[in-house]
Amino acid sequence: MAKAFFFDTAFGRIGVCECDGKLTYVFFGNTVKPPVYAVERTPLLDLAAAQILEYIAGARKAFDLPLRPKGTPFERSCWEALQSIPYGQTRTYGQIARHIGNPKACRAVGRAIGRNPLSIIVPCHRVIGQNGSLTGYAGGIEMKKALLGLEGRA
Repeated sequence: MAKAFFFDTAFGRIGVCECDGKLTYVFFGNTVKPPVYAVERTPLLDLAAAQILEYIAGARKAFDLPLRPKGTPFERSCWEALQSIPYGQTRTYGQIARHIGNPKACRAVGRAIGRNPLSIIVPCHRVIGQNGSLTGYAGGIEMKKALLGLEGRA
């Protein structure tokens, strides 16, 4: 059974979830949530919460956690591409589509990014529109602005 732990941050309440020793979800707002879980603290969930809090405090730029996001092979390829976006930088949906070798898949990339179950850790907030606009974000545009602002990209 999946285990989840909730904690408060400067950006609001965040939940982290693990299954079999791997982080499977980071959720808040309208982000993707696990279908079933038991509320229980574990060493991995404590570590994930600590790393997210360090990130929000500006003391961490990368995460070092075992991850197991559930998705299709296409979705996972998009999420892997997101992890290659350096802290403080952004990419467009088109750039992500080209990165995964499917340059015409911008809309499919957008759908896959919208299904990212590991928000913040798999940095979907770093993806912007072709014209530089802040496009949709499951955590809300204000959260996206705040996360990009934290990274110096507001």
